[in-house]
Amino acid sequence: MSLKTFSRRAATGLFVAAGLLTTVSLPAVQAAEYTKENPLKVALVLHGTLGDKSFFDSAAAGMKKAEEELPVTVKIIEAGYDKTKWQPALADATDSGYDVVIAGTFDMTPYIAELAPQYPDVKFIDFDDSPDFTGGAFPNVLSVMYGTSTAGYLAGYAAAKLSKSGVLAEVVGMDFPTVTDFKVGFDQGAKAANPDIKILSTVAGTFSDPAKGKEIALAQFGQGADVIFPIAGSTGIGALQAAKENGKLAVGVDSDQASIFAPTDPAQADVIFTSVEKKVGESLYLALKGTIDGTQKYGVRELLGLKDGAVGISKNSYYEKLVPADVRAEVDAIEAKIMSGELVPDTAMQ
Repeated sequence: MSLKTFSRRAATGLFVAAGLLTTVSLPAVQAAEYTKENPLKVALVLHGTLGDKSFFDSAAAGMKKAEEELPVTVKIIEAGYDKTKWQPALADATDSGYDVVIAGTFDMTPYIAELAPQYPDVKFIDFDDSPDFTGGAFPNVLSVMYGTSTAGYLAGYAAAKLSKSGVLAEVVGMDFPTVTDFKVGFDQGAKAANPDIKILSTVAGTFSDPAKGKEIALAQFGQGADVIFPIAGSTGIGALQAAKENGKLAVGVDSDQASIFAPTDPAQADVIFTSVEKKVGESLYLALKGTIDGTQKYGVRELLGLKDGAVGISKNSYYEKLVPADVRAEVDAIEAKIMSGELVPDTAMQ
């Protein structure tokens, strides 16, 4: 099974295509005989810490699922937010006998590109970014990327319909394509719902400062925003807190954040009417499954979208409660148009 399993799983679902892009595809590596007694040894290196309730936690959830269902052992290494520790953490993992080393985003790609040629027998999975595969470079690296603008479009449309003030807010961690792709779709969807909508957007410059996220959100609420979309990792947690404390609505990011908050902070969950999900954990699980059975190709970049089931919006009980039925029906209709190709949202991913 490879990541393309997403497409088969979602063919009759509510997801919409963002496409599948690859470089020249190399053959899948011949499967070894992995068993519980001889498991695939995997290291997930996080350039941060668990507890962000979005990106890193999603990756960790995929590792947990893999350990439960596949013959793998996983070590999660939290390198923290000190950038000087990221390369050594990845290098230590690579040199420690793991079969597969996983890391993600543009921050870690240069280190993967440095280490992969030195360790040709180690497989690397680079999620949410990609090295340059030109000329057959990095045959032991798999890049998994996510086209989030189509899901963002749906969330933006719903947000504009829910807004009473006509002002939306965004907190962007950093201005990079994998981040701004959310924003591109969200903005376009919001303007489709209300051409006069005003969108306040602030780049925080960090993914690890909840206090800054809260400060930015409070300033945006002071300018009339009543719905906020934080695309900022742990920084966004502060923005969500500000929404909770000020009676505003919010869109979660990366994971189904309402469901994540519900057991420990139900008041926080109550203001998150949907989330734009980047299903990192599921994509990593499938990549490991394909590695084990020999169907997963390396030396390629795979861009997965809504049709592949790799991104989507959360349609949970909070969505049902907070989004009126007529708006939900409009979102479903738009989703169908994107699926058919009638509507193609803009994207920051090239």
